[in-house]
Amino acid sequence: MSPATLSPIAEVVPFPFSEFLIPAIFLAFFSTTVAGAIIAVGAQSIIRSVCGLALTCLGLAGLYYFLNSPFLALMELLIYVGAVCVTIIFAVMLAEPEEPAPETKRSRNWLGAVGAAVVSASIFWSLARLGAVGDWPVLAVNQASGSVETIGIALLTTYSMAFEVISLVLLVAILGAIAIARTGRHHSS
Repeated sequence: MSPATLSPIAEVVPFPFSEFLIPAIFLAFFSTTVAGAIIAVGAQSIIRSVCGLALTCLGLAGLYYFLNSPFLALMELLIYVGAVCVTIIFAVMLAEPEEPAPETKRSRNWLGAVGAAVVSASIFWSLARLGAVGDWPVLAVNQASGSVETIGIALLTTYSMAFEVISLVLLVAILGAIAIARTGRHHSS
């Protein structure tokens, strides 16, 4: 075959809307995290609050994976969603049933809510500013990150503090679940 008869290399066509794909994925994980947190804090039922917590943890796992930390994303799913949320649900199921409360009009503490919103907004702004203008080191990506040896070394070196904090949170969740299951949600006076 002569070079003139060969077909030219096909032009690479980019994926449609590819420049919006990564910000859309980040926005989806961020929205999932915020929506779950709002559900966890604002729900009247403890089961709905735990579901909101699980949704928040799923969003955080997605953000960890998005930030190129698949180990922390996996630990977020396994420990927080798989252990903490399930333990809390089991504790609620084992606790005595809640008697319906008499219908009373609840008064809201608006001053406390405004103070909490101001503190939350200032912390969010500070962390967002630190993330945007901070000088963050870029780590080289290890190609063999899936091996057992690499995970073991990462657990004992790079992620040792995160692993210990996750263990403490799991311990506190188990103790809280035991306390709820043993004494019930309401103490009789």
